[in-house]
Amino acid sequence: MTTMAHPTGANRATVDDDESTTPLPTTLAVEFRAAGISDFSTESTDRAAFSSDGSLFRLVPAAIVFPRDEDEVRRVLAISRRLGVPITSRGAGTSIAGNAIGRGIVLDFSRHMNEVLELDPQEHSAWVEAGCIHAHLQKQARPHGLRFGPDPSTHTRCTIGGMIGNNACGPRALGYGRTGDNILALKVMLVDGTVVTLDDTDCSETFPRLHELVAKHLGTIRRDFGTFSRQVSGYGLESLLPENGFDLRRAFAGTEGTWGIILAAKMRLVKNPSFTSAVVLGYEDMVAAAHDAPLLKDFPVAACEGLDSRMLDRVIATKGAQAIPHLPEGGGWLVVELTGEDEPELERETQRLITESQSLDSAVLDAAAAAEVWGIRADGAGLVSRTPDGRDAHAGWEDSAVPVDHLGDYLHDLMELLDEHGLWAIPYGHFGDGCLHMRVDFPLEDPNGPQVMREFMVAATKLVARYGGSVSGEHGDGRARSELLTLMYTPAAIDLFAEVKRLFDPRHLLNPGVIVDPDALSESIRLTQLPLRQELPGGLAMAYEGESAGFASAVHRCTGIGKCRADSAADGGTMCPSYQATRDERHSTRGRARVLQEMVSGDLLEPRWDSPEVHEALDLCLSCKACGTECPTGTDMSTYKAEVLYQSYRGRLRPMKHYVLGFLPQIARLSAPLAPVVNRVTGLPVVSTVAKRIGGIDVRRSIPQFAATTFRKWWATGAEAGVRPDDAQDADAARTPRAESGGSGETAEVVLFADSWSNHFTPRSLAAAVAVLEHAGVTVRVIDQTVCCGLALISTGQLDAARANLSETITALDATGDVPIIGVEPSCLATLKDDSRKLVADEASNRVADRVQTLAQYLLSIGAELPDLGGVEALVQPHCHQSAIFGTAADKELLARAGASSEFLGGCCGLAGNFGVEEGHFDTSVAVAEVALLPALRKQSAEAGTESRLQVVLADGYSCRTQITDLSDAAGVSLAELLAWGWGLEPQR
Repeated sequence: MTTMAHPTGANRATVDDDESTTPLPTTLAVEFRAAGISDFSTESTDRAAFSSDGSLFRLVPAAIVFPRDEDEVRRVLAISRRLGVPITSRGAGTSIAGNAIGRGIVLDFSRHMNEVLELDPQEHSAWVEAGCIHAHLQKQARPHGLRFGPDPSTHTRCTIGGMIGNNACGPRALGYGRTGDNILALKVMLVDGTVVTLDDTDCSETFPRLHELVAKHLGTIRRDFGTFSRQVSGYGLESLLPENGFDLRRAFAGTEGTWGIILAAKMRLVKNPSFTSAVVLGYEDMVAAAHDAPLLKDFPVAACEGLDSRMLDRVIATKGAQAIPHLPEGGGWLVVELTGEDEPELERETQRLITESQSLDSAVLDAAAAAEVWGIRADGAGLVSRTPDGRDAHAGWEDSAVPVDHLGDYLHDLMELLDEHGLWAIPYGHFGDGCLHMRVDFPLEDPNGPQVMREFMVAATKLVARYGGSVSGEHGDGRARSELLTLMYTPAAIDLFAEVKRLFDPRHLLNPGVIVDPDALSESIRLTQLPLRQELPGGLAMAYEGESAGFASAVHRCTGIGKCRADSAADGGTMCPSYQATRDERHSTRGRARVLQEMVSGDLLEPRWDSPEVHEALDLCLSCKACGTECPTGTDMSTYKAEVLYQSYRGRLRPMKHYVLGFLPQIARLSAPLAPVVNRVTGLPVVSTVAKRIGGIDVRRSIPQFAATTFRKWWATGAEAGVRPDDAQDADAARTPRAESGGSGETAEVVLFADSWSNHFTPRSLAAAVAVLEHAGVTVRVIDQTVCCGLALISTGQLDAARANLSETITALDATGDVPIIGVEPSCLATLKDDSRKLVADEASNRVADRVQTLAQYLLSIGAELPDLGGVEALVQPHCHQSAIFGTAADKELLARAGASSEFLGGCCGLAGNFGVEEGHFDTSVAVAEVALLPALRKQSAEAGTESRLQVVLADGYSCRTQITDLSDAAGVSLAELLAWGWGLEPQR
């Protein structure tokens, strides 16, 4: 028989019958196969990806199982009991306290057991499986005018089972209660495999020993538990009191998987309010805001959040000032949502709140502005994860709560305590019910860092206890705070926790190390390994600004909040396309970051750039750049992937696809004179297939057709015909405008960047841009040098060649003065705007980057007259790089001003430059397109002929248009072409 050496620690199993030693993952794999468990992994890549959650902690599991149904859970649990291997339940892994990690078996319910089983609009209830995503339940309830009340900031990806495990709350718990308050019934598997359904009926006969234990300790429970709404620490034993009906279903909330395994739950749904009002109250600082929070008890408030002005500074630094709405003056705000069924009454209550508050300033937000503010608040954990000078700030003391009447005094004392310990934090959170979030800059990379954290945590626990509060207000105790419970609860209460745990789990198989017999809070901290990492060979190619250890610390930007697992496309986002297509943690930004963290630490994985596990994790990364801006922590996986590819193949022979696709612009330049011949030859099926196989290109992909006349040839022909003005610089050709812009007497001027893709394959886009710009009275210049941004070389990790290309381009563009640089290919513009700062990283690259604009941005900036597109209905697929680096606000505004109706899709097209062309990526590429693009194209096609408006597919990215052509009957056009058509312009050839 195989047993674990220690039920909470060892990673090896001893095989007694032959006295040999077998790695536990290997033993478990054999057991799972014998038991008919079909979806599991013991691979190092997956174990690395699941080694952490949203917390500080790292525990490498022996295996991850993705159960398909109740029977598979039972079989896995039987193996756990027989081998003595601990078992941990996991949903989306967004736990901030280390509740969802373990050294044994991790059960991930999010892959298969994730459905809404039944929704009853009349009863206002829904049965859901444990892995059901909160946002999915909300989507199912919305058509019925219903919602699930509590909504944590991770609601786009967290699971209902995880919410029950932590007794999660979120902003609107103020109006709708905690998760536990909304459980109508619970289906649970106990440690012996028995399945019980807990509802509002008395279950004392089913659990007689528990009932007897509670009866013996009524005094302790009534004194120590349920003292205020956000007392989530420990077990919620107040639900088992006689006056509360011995309600075991609600007592299970917050047990963090230590009593049993939640399989499904029946949750209460509530009616959406008829009217809502969002008001922001501005205060001098967050302490002043906290002092005013008790006022809200007298108003119909569903949510009240504290927001520090420094959080918005981070948003502005990343996305620009346009990313935040106008807010009232102040260093801190209370963001308040009031609800009601009578609109005039709600308006009166809103005004009364403003009048009675002690705020310095206030503003009532419209729905759009309110959504933006709530979005910023939802990203709070990531926004406060770095100090202004670039140091990491960590979870740990991120979830304390006190009765709201004490919040102001508690926050004042807590900020003083931080100062006493030489620490920094930004406070924010659920001020309406006294719950406070923050990330603290514990110096965990220093030898004494864990001790500094411990000393502060102990002192802070004593402080929160003094105010009658709780170390956990919604995230649970986990490994971060379970050890501190002895400072918060009486010895009698701590003993009672242990006795209850013993009844449910006598062998400590269910999530050991949490709440009862806890791990030390300074154990298993992920970042404590950073100083011990082995040096990776080779100098770094990219500049990692603000990173103390370059690449090695950059990969630790990921704190595990898991926004990359959300269905971001539904809300207009992009991150993370490979996860959306595969639903595989290893192919999320977070999963990849965990694998890279293991590589730089040299523990689970070897510290090698060419680690097979690392390349496996990075293989399906589309380098879309979305994580660099959509992830609140700024985890930039496209840069990390380019660095890994560069280091892995430096001085070595590369795969042929790297050469073919990386140097495609150079190949196109050589092929241009023979374009008709090349097109005919590559159009032959046999030649095409052979060429694709040699070049590592998927045979199902089309080979692009070269234009008969490149843009540069067209432009040069125009210059030779006398278009070039006498005063043009030697290095430039210029076209004079047909009209002067703005009537000022001065002619605006731009440099048009003729990127390789548009120049050789779709020159009509560049020619259309020339026509539109000239029609707006703008002088257009094109540099004579045949330059390339080197994007294809960057994405294939050929960074020396890319730097040479990009440096030449930067030099040429920098010599053109200070006029705006405009282009039509978003990926190339993004390379000039973003990658050049990391790869070239000099003053010239910064100057050039500051000049780069999209066509839409530039036309709006000069107030250009726009054509009437009132008869146009545009389905818009933004390029990922444009969304990430420039955003789409200018395009939306321009189309709206022109009168066009537009629908902007979220998600990636799936081609992503060379990614979808490469052999082995086609299926994933199509799956990514199926997230948003292809369904939208099918819908548009079905509606064709039923609409009086002209339907167009707008896609500025060459790769996006290629994907549209390859996978549908539609054809994409660029914005420049649409505007030229709107003006009735034909480029003069």
